[in-house]
Amino acid sequence: MLNIVLFGPPGAGKGTQSEKLIEKYNLTHLSTGDLFRKHLGEGTDLGKLARKYMDEGRLVPDEVVIGMVEDKIKETKSGNGFIFDGFPRTVAQASALDKVLEDLSLKISGMIALDVPEDILKERIRERGKTSGRVDDQDESKIETRIKVYLDETLPVAGYYKGQGKLTKIHGVGTIDEIFDNIAKVVDQY
Repeated sequence: MLNIVLFGPPGAGKGTQSEKLIEKYNLTHLSTGDLFRKHLGEGTDLGKLARKYMDEGRLVPDEVVIGMVEDKIKETKSGNGFIFDGFPRTVAQASALDKVLEDLSLKISGMIALDVPEDILKERIRERGKTSGRVDDQDESKIETRIKVYLDETLPVAGYYKGQGKLTKIHGVGTIDEIFDNIAKVVDQY
């Protein structure tokens, strides 16, 4: 079973490459954003708990997020594997994910990190902002903040997987297909 963490800063191309990986390897897309919408929309216990924190203006604790991820994994455990998109965002989440997977006799196959220079990231985000309608794709200070948060808070997750020998960096500049071919060469070795 393939379980891939697709990693990179905002604008690196994770969404585009996720779609291609899902199609080629028949993986289940696991996005915390999608999980939040599902649990909030269905009014599940985890959704209600998340809503409580959100209504108070607080971050949803890791244990609630991990609970949602664990539910999704158990629900679709019989597939070919998962692509984790936008998760884990912290070393604590990565460690908790390893524990959840271990309890289910699964593991992360590897982390693929898309490496893109900051000036190209900003250009891609601004370009995407012309059609995405996302305010945080159009405001220069928000773009700067998103990249800074990634560098300060999320990038250490790569070190966690590097320590396990599971990190592969892919140069994320080129055509979509060139980048995907390089990713697929790595995935085919798992």
